[in-house]
Amino acid sequence: MKVLKNVTVVAALLLSAIGLANTEATDFGKKTVAKYEVEKNLVKVNLDPVFVKKGQKIMMNLLNVSKGKVLLKVYDSEDRLVFDEAIDGDLVVEKAFNFEKAFKDEYTIVVVDKFGTYTKTMVVR
Repeated sequence: MKVLKNVTVVAALLLSAIGLANTEATDFGKKTVAKYEVEKNLVKVNLDPVFVKKGQKIMMNLLNVSKGKVLLKVYDSEDRLVFDEAIDGDLVVEKAFNFEKAFKDEYTIVVVDKFGTYTKTMVVR
């Protein structure tokens, strides 16, 4: 019973302290309503694909929050389409592009999603 009494007293003091912390100094002693404020800080998430080059390979990773269609294309230096793929409904789109057996040229990887078009260039020597 003594523990319950102590817990009740501590809870009452805590609620009083919270009430005093939310009032102005001029309101001290007056009956007031506690004011609570919520600060909204929006976090900006970068949705651009990440390209990682390892030797003659490029790994692409894209967070597709819209789960919409993502187009992956590879063009050579003469703008000829070398590779074309459409991925629809995946939250995470991952693709590895292997240029080890490719002809010597400059290739452009194009990624198109709902939010934009992104490119990465790969030179094969």
